[in-house]
Amino acid sequence: MTSALMSRTLDRTGCRTFLGRAFPWSGVLVLNYHRVGDSAGSAFDRGLWSATADQFAEQVRFCKSHFDVISPAELPDVLSRGRNRYVLLTFDDGYRDNYDVAFPILAAEGIPATFFVTTGFVDTPRVPWWDEIAWMVRASGKSAARLDGWLPATVRFEEPDRELAVRTLLRAYKSMPGEMTSAYLDAIGEATGSGRLDPAPSGDLWMTWNMLREMKARGMTIGGHTANHPVLAQASRETQRREIGECGHRLATELGEPMRFFSYPVGGPEAFDEITRQCLREAGVQYAFSYYDGYRRYADWDDYDIRRVRMEVDLTPDRFRSIVDLPQWFA
Repeated sequence: MTSALMSRTLDRTGCRTFLGRAFPWSGVLVLNYHRVGDSAGSAFDRGLWSATADQFAEQVRFCKSHFDVISPAELPDVLSRGRNRYVLLTFDDGYRDNYDVAFPILAAEGIPATFFVTTGFVDTPRVPWWDEIAWMVRASGKSAARLDGWLPATVRFEEPDRELAVRTLLRAYKSMPGEMTSAYLDAIGEATGSGRLDPAPSGDLWMTWNMLREMKARGMTIGGHTANHPVLAQASRETQRREIGECGHRLATELGEPMRFFSYPVGGPEAFDEITRQCLREAGVQYAFSYYDGYRRYADWDDYDIRRVRMEVDLTPDRFRSIVDLPQWFA
C-alpha cells in the first residue's frame, strides 16, 4: 500500500487518531515551506510553492489545535524537559509572499514561525539560480538541448517533460563545486537559446528589511540562510565562513540581534559538512536546520542538524494530518 493510500485510508476510517494515541511520538517536528500562493503561470521554479493560501491556513489551524507550536528560542526549555511533542513552522529564502500571504495567516491565528533569510537577496534583489534555471527552460523555443560536458543525456523541453527538465538541471547544479556554477548557468542559457535572465525584474520577489522588522516585532523569528545561497559543502572554508558571517552581520545590523538560528541552503545531508558546523559555532549560531524528511527525537538530538519535513503544494489534507500525527511513519 502506498503512503498516500494509507494516509487516505487512516483518515477515512478514523484509525489515524487511534494510532496516534496508541503510538504517541515525542520530540520536535519541523515543517518547512518556501513559497505560499498560486504558482500557475509562473516562469520560475514551481517546485518552490509549498502550499496555496487556503492550504497553508488549514495546516496552521490543524497544528494550532493539536500541538504546541513553538519558536526556536523555546528549544532549550523543551530539550531540558525531554518529553512531549512540539511543532515548528519554518520558511526558507525570504520570498515576498511570505510577508504578503503567510504572515497575515500566522498573525491572525497567533502562531509563531521562523523565516530564514538569504540576506543578499534582500540587500540586492535578483533572480536566484534555481528560478533562473526554470526561466531558461520555460523561455526556450527548443524541444530539447544537449549540455555536453555537463549532462550525459539530452534534456527534453516538450510537455510533459519541461518540469522534469527543470528538476534535472537543478539537481546537477546542486551537486557541482561552487566555482563551476556560473559557467554551468552560461551553458544552460546557450543550450536553451534563452540566454541569461536580466535580474532587473526581481525587485518585488523578496521581502524588505522593513517587512522583516515588522514580522519580528509581531512575534516571528528571523534567522539566517547565508548571504548568497551557495551549497555550503561545495564551497571552500573561506567561502563558507564569509557566507555565514556576512549573513549574521546583516541580520544583526538590520534587526538588532545576533543570528542565533540558521538553515542550510538546499539542506540535504550532503549540503553541509563539519567545516560548516565549525563556521556556525564561530558565528555564535545556536541551532541549525537541515532539509530532509524526518523529525528529531530527544534521544538523537543534534543542534546543527534539526531535520525538517518538506511541505509541497500537492500534499493532500489527509497526508498532511498523517505526517504531523504519525511522523514516525509518514514524515
